[in-house]
Amino acid sequence: MVPGLGSLYNKMLSDLQNDCANDCAFVSQRASDLMTQQVQGKVVVIGCGFVADLYMRSFETFPNVTVIGAYDVITTRAATYCSHWNIPAFKSLSAALDALPEGGIVLNLTNPSAHFEINQAVIEAGHHCYCEKPLAMDMTDAQDLHRMAEERGVMLASAPCSVLGEAAQTLAKAVRDQVAGVPRLVYAELDDGFIPQAPVEDWRSESGAPWPYEDEFRVGCTLEHAGYYLSWLIAMFGSVRTVVAASAEVLPDKRGVRGGAPDVSVATLFFENGPVVRLTCSIVAPHDHQIRVIGDKGVLALRKAWDNAAPVRFYKRFRLRRRLIDSPFGKRIRLAGPTHAKVGRRGAAAMNFALGPAEMLAALAENRPCRLSNDFALHLNEVTLAIQNAGEATGAQAMTTTCTPMDPMDWAH
Repeated sequence: MVPGLGSLYNKMLSDLQNDCANDCAFVSQRASDLMTQQVQGKVVVIGCGFVADLYMRSFETFPNVTVIGAYDVITTRAATYCSHWNIPAFKSLSAALDALPEGGIVLNLTNPSAHFEINQAVIEAGHHCYCEKPLAMDMTDAQDLHRMAEERGVMLASAPCSVLGEAAQTLAKAVRDQVAGVPRLVYAELDDGFIPQAPVEDWRSESGAPWPYEDEFRVGCTLEHAGYYLSWLIAMFGSVRTVVAASAEVLPDKRGVRGGAPDVSVATLFFENGPVVRLTCSIVAPHDHQIRVIGDKGVLALRKAWDNAAPVRFYKRFRLRRRLIDSPFGKRIRLAGPTHAKVGRRGAAAMNFALGPAEMLAALAENRPCRLSNDFALHLNEVTLAIQNAGEATGAQAMTTTCTPMDPMDWAH
């Protein structure tokens, strides 16, 4: 062993044990929530599939937000969903939109192929719209939605909303504070494992909706999942200037599904003001959901993209005689006070899906810009589509949309 390394190891281990011992007390300290009781408003759900249950369970953390009903083109699914959650089932889309009072939010939780059509109907009805990702499958459609929303003065936001969660906000504050020094490079992974061999037919939501694996394979993992870290990165660093990416379908005819989208993508992102980022997405590579921000002083790292309470740790870099070492034990980075209400793990995720709609309602009540702005949604959509559709020979793609970095949550300053 290198002289002095043993005592260094023991000190790091002691620090780690002390850090872990404080976790339970810290969790109870954070149990109170500053935002939950204050946010109020009405919500309509369009689309009662797999993800809709995650939203309803999350809305339980916002007792003053009322889901006044839901609609789905599959009437039996809507009936089952609404019965499970004890809410009214609307007979048509127009009935659902007519029932929502001014200042309410429509959640578009339909399949991605229907996102543009439903978003358009919501905006034309004069309502604010929160859409599951992607905003639209085609960039021209997304631009049309953005233009319509601006003209009508309504909010148009897009999932994912984990960027508003504790883990993302903690990482962003550590970056702002330069805990690891100036950020030079980011490695972000959204690899889900070899999903085509998983028992996907057996996956059911709380109210019994099947996981839509056929739709997932046809839409593609990049459109479905890249936003989980892209949103964090754009929130921290602002606009992406150039995307250099490649995508491919390495496993065709997954579960007999033809016409599949790319099941792997690798992108290098150049920001207007920020580090270079490498982002991978796949449903073939071994499960890996970590993000690492490499700076002059060390590395900020987080291992669970789908957990609002995932710990953010700083791994200090130092010299020990003739060796350069990244500390094997990270120091946990924490925010100073309470953050937001958490939800229990459901399947692969421990995320509060209501944070996005709640942010929209709070922005309306406070007469301020929404953190999940129209510009943010459009830029996120453009970058995601650029990665998804890159193929083999696209090369460097210059982005045409921009947005500003996101303001931190009030509890994350």
